[in-house]
Amino acid sequence: MRYNEKELQALSRQPAELAAELGMRGPKKGSVVKRRLVKLVVNFLFYFRTDEAEPVGALLLEHCRITQEEPSGFSISFIEDPERKYHFECCSEEQCQEWMGALRRASYEFMRRSLIFYRNEIQKMTGKDPLEQFGISEEARFQLSGLKA
Repeated sequence: MRYNEKELQALSRQPAELAAELGMRGPKKGSVVKRRLVKLVVNFLFYFRTDEAEPVGALLLEHCRITQEEPSGFSISFIEDPERKYHFECCSEEQCQEWMGALRRASYEFMRRSLIFYRNEIQKMTGKDPLEQFGISEEARFQLSGLKA
């Protein structure tokens, strides 16, 4: 997937849903844990050297698996390459749970499923489609039939 570097840098400067200094180890063999400022912005996880303003890298949180590795650590792996894991070490088990929850909610697919669920709940309660006023109620991406089990 291609990205515009300037747009990614601009996105990395946006307010974060969650940000903290975490231990991070990349997927390369022999990689060591390094302290990184980690920022969750929309569905991107940016990581920075603790003394720099520009991100070292970014992970697009789509088609990924978030797994607890130890009480205060988790990993991110991607479905197309499950052996390629990024490991993160938090300060506490509570912080780890907070990060894992936020990362799982960050994907487009999670947001889409939530929108469809709440759309249907509102429609049951009011008898009206809440997306109709925006002119997008018929779009395929907002249809329940498009969901995979």
